[in-house]
Amino acid sequence: MNTTTAPAPTVDLRTIAPRERHSLVFSTFKALPPGAAMELINDHNPQPLRGQFESGLYGAFSWTPLESGPEQWRVQIAKPADSQPVHGVDSCCGSCGG
Repeated sequence: MNTTTAPAPTVDLRTIAPRERHSLVFSTFKALPPGAAMELINDHNPQPLRGQFESGLYGAFSWTPLESGPEQWRVQIAKPADSQPVHGVDSCCGSCGG
């Protein structure tokens, strides 16, 4: 039996307009199936983005630094295999009107 796994998406933010960066990262993360990961490349430390993940998706992701500057930062962001839908990312209950 031959099974193939899709490669992890890579989001290179260095070429993306700053106002579009975080929404692109979150939409890419949302599209990941449970157990999958994405790679983020940035020209500065993505610590503010990690803060957004922690405030909205606490426990629903893992953050693994792969390279820490000074020219570029690379991070693997993964969705756990046992991931359940997260409000605002994987599903919406409609209570906030969003």
